[in-house]
Amino acid sequence: MRTVITFGTFDLLHIGHVKFLERAKKYGDRLIVGVSSDALSFYKKQRYPIYPEKERREIIYSLRYVDDVFLEESLELKGEYIKKYKADVLIMGNDWEGEFDIFKELCSVIYLPRTQGVSTTKVITEITKYG
Repeated sequence: MRTVITFGTFDLLHIGHVKFLERAKKYGDRLIVGVSSDALSFYKKQRYPIYPEKERREIIYSLRYVDDVFLEESLELKGEYIKKYKADVLIMGNDWEGEFDIFKELCSVIYLPRTQGVSTTKVITEITKYG
């Protein structure tokens, strides 16, 4: 059984997230998703997510491609999460190309293209211009 792991904030779920997770699942039998904690999200993006971590975890877990979800609390623990979940493959978006190659000694590392024209930042920008 091949286990795939990926990580993300997954705030304001959109079709780009869904397509990414669908493609990631094709690389294995199980897809495990680390959802960034609120504190980690703030650290990465200098803003808190719209939806709190508990809700984002539930939303991601409800998707048919996802087999398990955990709370990612630190960027420095990615290697430990890969080991804990016995991941065979780490999948990340190609905007992170090369950043996670350090984990190639633990598992395969694959960068998938993002869905063109879709991003959480773009969605937030659209919403705020009408607010």
